Amino acid sequence: MTSTPPETLIVIGGDAAGMSAASQARRLKGPAELKIIAFERGHFTSYSACGIPYWVGGDVSERDDLIARTPDEHRAREIDLRMQTEAVEIDVENQRVKSRNLKTGNDVWTSYDKLVIATGARPVRPPIPGIDAPGVHGVQNLDDGQALLDTLTRTEGRRAVVVGAGYIGVEMAEALIHRGYEVTLINRGKQPMATLDPDMGALVHEAMTGMGITVVSDAEVAKILTGADGRVSGVATDEATYPADVVVLGIGVTPETTLAKAAGLPLGASGGLVTDLSMRVRGHENIWAGGDCVEVLDLVSGRLRHIPLGTHANKHGQVIGSNVGGGYATFPGVVGTAVSKVCDLEIARTGLREKEATAEGLQFVTVRIESTSRAGYYPGASLMTVKMTAERRTGRLLGVQIVGREGAGKRVDIAAVALTANMTVDQMTALDLGYAPPFSPVWDPVLVAARKAVAAVRKAGA
Repeated sequence: MTSTPPETLIVIGGDAAGMSAASQARRLKGPAELKIIAFERGHFTSYSACGIPYWVGGDVSERDDLIARTPDEHRAREIDLRMQTEAVEIDVENQRVKSRNLKTGNDVWTSYDKLVIATGARPVRPPIPGIDAPGVHGVQNLDDGQALLDTLTRTEGRRAVVVGAGYIGVEMAEALIHRGYEVTLINRGKQPMATLDPDMGALVHEAMTGMGITVVSDAEVAKILTGADGRVSGVATDEATYPADVVVLGIGVTPETTLAKAAGLPLGASGGLVTDLSMRVRGHENIWAGGDCVEVLDLVSGRLRHIPLGTHANKHGQVIGSNVGGGYATFPGVVGTAVSKVCDLEIARTGLREKEATAEGLQFVTVRIESTSRAGYYPGASLMTVKMTAERRTGRLLGVQIVGREGAGKRVDIAAVALTANMTVDQMTALDLGYAPPFSPVWDPVLVAARKAVAAVRKAGA
């Protein structure tokens, strides 16, 4: 009696989504049932890209502390992981992938029964003169982080310019401050952290200035200047020039879907792959996609969005692996929760900003309160600002933003759960949250904001 040969699963991308999918599929099906081949063009697998700024800044001492699972650990689970191997073409009709060994340059076609695309995102690098000069760094993966650290070690000067004031830009500004650099942050917006409303971004701006970071707003980089040795020497905007011994780009990322587009797979407005709730690529029964290369459903607005976060990528991988391995799982969507910090300032948001709510045609009210992280009389209590947005007619929670010191950031999780549950601000006021003076005032700041939002909704409907 002839045994049935195993199916072949190909995974493109060896980080969070890809290897989570491979590992989960392997848990469900052994090698006799499912052969797993994974292609990763870099040197590392299953690492925390979110931790790179903290490694650069010295909070994390070793690069390998950011690696959750090495290539050999994956191989020990009978996953055929091929490092420094780049997928260069997907032939959907014939169900095969062409891969290139980056050491030898050799190309090989490999057939698949099932395919997972987890190609991540790529940093935005606008066509600015001088952007490829030595000393200019993007920070997307561990190789990028190592290259930046090498530059910081070799460079005698202590002047740094960070371009972009999103999460990566703000976190890298902090890392460079920790390393003793004089830091200038150039931002084309009015305030840092465009994921916040401008009035909340202004709090971040104020705090960063107080930490010694020079924040230049409403400025567009026109050119990266270089010295006689060809290395970066400064950054020029239309208004001024800022000397620099190192430049870090934190302009953002875009979905890496070059392969998918060439293969004719469906892309959304942001350029990310479009999937169903099982993370299967729309219209393709045997292809799945997850991580920073896909769009996901925003549960608040009901629209597809590109939200590149490691938390989502790992969940996508678990869902994909379950489905590929013969189980069943879905990824229902997100509410847009994110948290970050710059030095001791914690920054968090979830749901819609005012700009996004307006774009959706929603009528809403907003409130803003100041409270403390602990009972006001308890030592160590610090101020935090909470901004809450609610739908005018129904009182449905639409979004929350929090800026404050220790104990502020993770309070956004209360709002994230409320958004996921489609709660109203009135319902939120009855939430049974933990209380003791070392942890919270009697009325938690999020609930204080909810009470104020209830009053605003009632006033708007009067």
